[in-house]
Amino acid sequence: MMETATASRHTASVHAAVSPESATVTLALSGRLDMNTTGALWQEIFHALKQAQLKHVIIDASDVTYCNGAGAALIAKLRQYQKVTKGDLAIHGLQQEFRRLLDLYGEAVVTPAARTPEHLSAVEHLGRAGLDMWRDMKRLLEFIGELAATMFYAARHPRLVRWRDAWLVAEQAGVNALPVIALIGLLLGLILAFESAMSLRRFGADIFVANLIGLAMLREMGPLMTAIILTGRSGSAFAAEIGTMKVREEIDALTTMGLEPVRFLVLPRVLAAVVVTPVLTVFAIGFGLFGGGVVMRSLGYPFVAYVNQMLTAVTVADLRNGLIKSLAYGIVVAAIGCLRGLQTTTGASAVGQSTTNAVVSGIVLIAIVDGIFALVYYALDW
Repeated sequence: MMETATASRHTASVHAAVSPESATVTLALSGRLDMNTTGALWQEIFHALKQAQLKHVIIDASDVTYCNGAGAALIAKLRQYQKVTKGDLAIHGLQQEFRRLLDLYGEAVVTPAARTPEHLSAVEHLGRAGLDMWRDMKRLLEFIGELAATMFYAARHPRLVRWRDAWLVAEQAGVNALPVIALIGLLLGLILAFESAMSLRRFGADIFVANLIGLAMLREMGPLMTAIILTGRSGSAFAAEIGTMKVREEIDALTTMGLEPVRFLVLPRVLAAVVVTPVLTVFAIGFGLFGGGVVMRSLGYPFVAYVNQMLTAVTVADLRNGLIKSLAYGIVVAAIGCLRGLQTTTGASAVGQSTTNAVVSGIVLIAIVDGIFALVYYALDW
């Protein structure tokens, strides 16, 4: 049996005895283990362990007269050190009240070593991307079903809907978005008129610019641009608001109180979007047609001629088709924004990531829904 020197400070000491035959280090602790004594013992003990480099450690605490949180932390750190170095630790003679204090630290938690990055082939990357997309689509379908059931329940029990929140969201997402919608609609009408006039002028058909602007704004560009603007403005706001609540665990608190997040948070936003999106679409169409009229007037055509030519090309059915699209776009924008907010994880960048996902997913889904409407309208000859 080989012994190391004894270290002491105030009323605490440690005696380290090394036995190479059994690959064991015995640490005999004595005195008071508190914040005034454990500092020096901490350094001395780990210095002895690193010198010995043996797997088995025994702590003899039969002579410990006092132990508080600092002493328990020392023993817990020794236990964790042994787990990291693939060794074992045995504690002998520790009084029951001190052992209960040590139990508060729980078992040693070993941080796993950093994993080396995986080198995946292109096929594996494609497979993982497909799997992630499948999981996301599955979660989206589940959310659509839950939202549809909530909307059906709200239709049967309208008093349970938080109408005050719905009107507040309608004001923020609708009334406050009107200046942006008007500006984009006006510029879109001007751009379409100028671009089409440059081509039609070659054939002396400038007047048909009115037909193009009327059909484009009513059937496609008015609803589509309104939906894209709302995605970047309101859908991202929904994701940020609900995502912040998720990070702060407010949604968990709602669930604990028996309040469904979909009915409490999502439903008012979806209803508000369904109401304001067609109204904003009408404004976007109106300003777009006005912008086209300004260009036609600059080309020498009276405003009355522009209106009459446009009315020969468009019908009420065209406006109906555009408003139906806008209803679907409103549901998509609000629903995907709320879904991404509910999917927010923890971390400093979680809310920002959810906001980005809401905008990207919203624009992609709007394009998909637009394609579906194009096929349906073509099949129905609308």
